[in-house]
Amino acid sequence: MEVRHTTNPTDVKQYTTDRLRSEFLIESLFEQDQIKMTYTHYDRMIVGGAFPVKEAIELEAAATLKTEYFLERREIGFLNIGGPALISVDGESYELDKLDVLYVGKGKRKVVLSSVDKANPAKLYFCSALAHKEIATRKMTREEANPNHLGSQETSNERILYKYIHNDGIQSCQLMLGVTSLQTGSVWNTMPSHVHDRRMEAYLYFDMNDDARVFHMMGEPSETRHLVVANEQAIISPPWSIHSGVGTSNYTFCWSMAGENYTFTDMDAVPASELK
Repeated sequence: MEVRHTTNPTDVKQYTTDRLRSEFLIESLFEQDQIKMTYTHYDRMIVGGAFPVKEAIELEAAATLKTEYFLERREIGFLNIGGPALISVDGESYELDKLDVLYVGKGKRKVVLSSVDKANPAKLYFCSALAHKEIATRKMTREEANPNHLGSQETSNERILYKYIHNDGIQSCQLMLGVTSLQTGSVWNTMPSHVHDRRMEAYLYFDMNDDARVFHMMGEPSETRHLVVANEQAIISPPWSIHSGVGTSNYTFCWSMAGENYTFTDMDAVPASELK
């Protein structure tokens, strides 16, 4: 498991492109028959990917966690972005189609990830946060996530928002997770940009062509920076940073949050006229 430490926004102003990428971009998440994880000290979030093709993979506690099993003090949300997936939680199986989500709460000891069809393997993206109580495992399909149509073609941000893990959906301790899918011809997300100082956020960008890129905006409103992101790469977004982006074509992204507050409304919008 790779470990990323927190950074001071004053110092980040001096970072080179390579340093920005090494601190905030997760370039490789999916390797065949492996689980890859990045532990960030921002709200102790773990961001990971599993790509089971030929064999099942068990989610295990790395030495980094200093626990007997992975979910001893944690909760986790899985999003399937590939072929049909099968997740076994303490012997009970859940099948996930593309854009289905499974929440697994604190205290579950054995979690095994596999593909239903090796010729069309699953790709499971996951985020894990600290948890203080046990909450029941729950699956939610894309259709059950109450798709919300937002934006317009005129502003190049026509998109569909799916909320899965949140106060009015799948319950959790800290973790929130959803998916936003931009429609053909739309490229902008999350405008106006904003910050929420009581929560960090992680992004996975996917469903992009190999030659497509997203320019992910970050930094303090008065000192913005950007990261160029390819398909199936993830971003760690600090609480002090804006987060917005524009692509060379439409794309889909998973957003997940963890921290002190458990609401969508604790954000401070930053008008584009105030960005520098």
